[in-house]
Formats: sequence, C-alpha cells, structure tokens
Amino acid sequence: MRSVDEHLDAVLAQIEPVPAVTLPVRRTLGLVTTADVRSLADLPRFDNSSMDGYAVRRADLEGASSESPVVLPVTGDVAAGDQARHEMVPGQVWRIMTGAPMPDGADAVVKVEDTDGHPHEPQLRVHPEEGAHIRRAGEDIRAGDLVLPAGSRIGAGEIAALLSAGVQEVEVIRPVRVAILSTGDELVRPGEPVGPGQIVDSNGPMLEALVRGAGAHVVHLGHLPDEEGATRRQLHRQLDHADVVITTGGVSKGEFDIVKKVLSGQGTMEFVEVAMQPGKPQGFGVLGRRDVPVFTLPGNPVSTLVSFEVFVRPALQRRAGRDEGGRRTTGLATTGWRSSPDRRTYTRVRIDRDPTGAYAVSPAGGAGSHLVAALARADALAISDPEATEVAPGSEVELLLLRPRAEIDARLRSQREQEESGRAGAERGDGDE
Repeated sequence: MRSVDEHLDAVLAQIEPVPAVTLPVRRTLGLVTTADVRSLADLPRFDNSSMDGYAVRRADLEGASSESPVVLPVTGDVAAGDQARHEMVPGQVWRIMTGAPMPDGADAVVKVEDTDGHPHEPQLRVHPEEGAHIRRAGEDIRAGDLVLPAGSRIGAGEIAALLSAGVQEVEVIRPVRVAILSTGDELVRPGEPVGPGQIVDSNGPMLEALVRGAGAHVVHLGHLPDEEGATRRQLHRQLDHADVVITTGGVSKGEFDIVKKVLSGQGTMEFVEVAMQPGKPQGFGVLGRRDVPVFTLPGNPVSTLVSFEVFVRPALQRRAGRDEGGRRTTGLATTGWRSSPDRRTYTRVRIDRDPTGAYAVSPAGGAGSHLVAALARADALAISDPEATEVAPGSEVELLLLRPRAEIDARLRSQREQEESGRAGAERGDGDE
C-alpha cells in the first residue's frame, strides 16, 4: 500500500503550471506573474500636499509661532486634480488641499491645524521644516523600478500598485480550468425527485465549491452513467478543454466501477491503495494530447473531501503556479478518539479555544466516510500517524484547516464575546424578576 506522502509526491511530480497569458490588470486577481513587472511612471507622479493647509515659502515664516503668528495673504486655491501651473509670490501663500500639486517655489505646507484657517489672510503659527507635508515625486517608486517580481500572487493591493504605476496589462499564469464528473446511476441532481435506491449528488457541488475556493475555475460539472461507452466519450471530451479533470466514484473493485475500467492503461494512469482513512482507493494520471492531470477520487462524500484537500488542492496550486501555505496548524485534543492502525487517519474536528488561547479540537460527528452532516460542523482535519491507534485527551494534534484561519478565529472571538457578555449579565442579575 502506498503512503500518503508517496502518492502526493507521485502526483506533484507530474504537475506543471498551465500556460501564461496576458490579461488586463483588473482581471488578474489571485493569479501569478510570470515575469518581472516594472513601473511606467514615477509615484507620486508630481510633488503634492499630504495635508489640507497652505503652501508656503519657509523664508516668509521666520520666527512664526503660536505666540507670534505670521499673517500672509492667500494668492488662490489649489485643489486635488488642478492641472494649472501655479507659482509662489514672495510674501504670499496658496491655500492647498490634500493631493493637490505643489505650486512652483513652495518648499513646505503648513497644515490647517497650525493656522486659524482663514481663507484670505491666515495666521500661520509655525515655521515648518524643509519639505514639511510634501509628497515628493518618485519617493514611492521611480519609472523603471520593480513593482512585482515574477512569481508574485496578485491581490487587491498589487492591483492598486500596478494600475498606479501605469501598468494596464500583465503576463500571468492563466486561471486553471477544472471539469468535475460524478459517477453512478444512483445519483440525481439537487432539486430533482429522489426515487428508491437513489441519492442526491452532493459530491459534484461540493467539489465545485472546493475548486472555486482553491482559486480555480469550474468549466464543467456533469455526471457519468455506469456505462463504459458514455463514460469514455465524456472523459475524453473534457480532456480537450479542461486543465484538470476530477471524478468521484467508480474507482474501487466493484463490477460497476466504470471509471477504473475505462481509464486503466491510459496515459500515466495508476489506480492505487493509499494508506489513509478515509480515501484509500485513489487514481491519478496525465492523459490526452494536452497532458491533463486526471484525479479519480472515491465516491463517499467524506472520502472525496479528504482526498481533495490532501491531493487535489496542492496540485491545483502548483498548476496555477502558486505555493500552498497557511493551512497547517496544531491543536489540543479535548477528548480522545480512535485512529486506524497502519493508516494516516484524517478525523473531522471542530475547533474551539482552550483556557490558554490555543486551538482545542474535538471530533465533529462519527468516523464513517458516508456521514455527510458532520461536514457542516468540521473546521479541520486532525491528522494521526499510521503508528497511532488512538488520540489521547490533551495531546497535540496536527490540523489541516478546512476553513480560512481568519474565519475560524472570527467565530471564536464572537463566541468569547457572547460568553463574556453572558457572564457580565449574570453578575448584574440581568433577567431577574
């Protein structure tokens, strides 16, 4: 039986990033740059005021203080976006707004708080330092300077920096396109009548959500019947336009495990047993003229989710040129649970806080891979080594987070605030008649 790490290594060894494309900056959120991106402009583009106040010549304010203010006439107003060229007149000031271009000859700004704010003849109560409250052209970045190195993941801040630097398009690894196929004649689409012996296809929509959460695009969500010809045609159709194909079900040893029959011997396809619980039957290979990675996952919902988190998500990140990180942490078991011997066990757990502020975890529902309801309560997968037969209360366990850490922490803060509010209310006797 192959270990989890061995199977993950075998998968990732066959994964390459998808090709690069040039896209408008506004369409690159979450994508990764393939080349260095340099600024096309100085930032700021011109000297401008960082405060509402008065543009001045320092020489006109010698000795100015709150006790001995200097009164100077206002030449005019300079607003943000003003495109006219203004010049300083000795012995006068310009009233200036935040972001407005500096008049020629001004060497400082006196902020309005250091004056009486008069629009025509203000009292100026400080002798400012050279360049006070002036944003100098190019102090942030110069034209030709590096804005983003190759391999940078583009977020909201990166989009702002690129557009400000005059960059309209950028070369990135394009979005990864994923096709998802659920297998089995017993499946019906959500919302359709469920007859005897049938079940709702929850795996397909669950995988769609997981794929989107991993930053990839779902280009097909479909169903494979228990019939070899139809399954073969549908699978090969997806190889023509998807960058990754994911199937669920049909990979075990049953007579109607059609996916395994259809794909065995094709490309680099392997069907193996992995020493993990749940998710033992796994299939993976690279198929078709476009070398498309194909994952065939087990059909039980919990097995599908665990298999995605352990094998598919890392592969999607590599396909997109991204580094996976921030999903592993540790917690303390508040209660004990059994672990499968000779397998790495992934137990769904709910996260709380212990008195020290550390994560405290307890099982979310039963251990069966068919038990779907507990998925809604699970925050993470607690990982047990193959040598372990049980997790003891109080022991530290490795966690693979199923939700963003910020979401978990926000829920825990809210719970703590509610508990503190309840205790405070009890101490005050709130609710007593």
